[in-house]
Amino acid sequence: MTTTDEDTTPRTLTAPTATAARDFLRAAIERGELLTVFGRCTVEYDGRASSYLGPGDRHVMLKPDGSLLVHTATGQKPVNWQPPGCTHEPSVCDDSLQIRSLRTTPAEELCVTFEAVEQLSAFSLSDESDLDVSGTEADLKQRILDDPSLIEPGFQPLATERETPAGAVDIFGRAADGTTVVVELKRRRVGPDAVGQLARYVDALRRDLHTDATIRGILVAPSVTDRARDLLDENGLEFVALEPE
Repeated sequence: MTTTDEDTTPRTLTAPTATAARDFLRAAIERGELLTVFGRCTVEYDGRASSYLGPGDRHVMLKPDGSLLVHTATGQKPVNWQPPGCTHEPSVCDDSLQIRSLRTTPAEELCVTFEAVEQLSAFSLSDESDLDVSGTEADLKQRILDDPSLIEPGFQPLATERETPAGAVDIFGRAADGTTVVVELKRRRVGPDAVGQLARYVDALRRDLHTDATIRGILVAPSVTDRARDLLDENGLEFVALEPE
């Protein structure tokens, strides 16, 4: 077993004994650190269902919020996990390191038993930043609200998320000549489904307003498929090419 840099994080044990790994885990959990364990293990779950994962090399992560993730060599998602709020209890059973993750409501237990630990690391994390997501439909909407002329000169937004019997319209507005305009926003290239959705909004609004006035429907997206463009023409709907910023 080797230990690197005992006084600063990350701290790592290589090929520790089960007892050394247990003590390391207990101390790191007490300090509220993020832990990673790599080695050959089995995984048993009992709760809303039961499962057993036979021996294999896996990467196990224990987060300070109580969640636990078991990753194999393939796939994006963990094969087993426990959500935040669980309690982690490391122990030694028959000379093997065992990590039990317990949840009270609903009652669930995930037990990872390592026949051998190859590496064990602890990290003290500092992360105050939130994920900044851009390029959403909300960004596209805000872009139009900031500059309505992107739809067409004289367009005036009157409401967002206006309810109709067919659902909420992204932007409800008026054209320069007074015509009511329904704007449906999509942040990616769209197909016939988006055209159908816009047509339903226009029809629902026409019934809702009880008027013979013309209602225009405009689909806003970076691009449309050929079939979607044909459907727009067939339904008397319009398209404006625009991307979120």
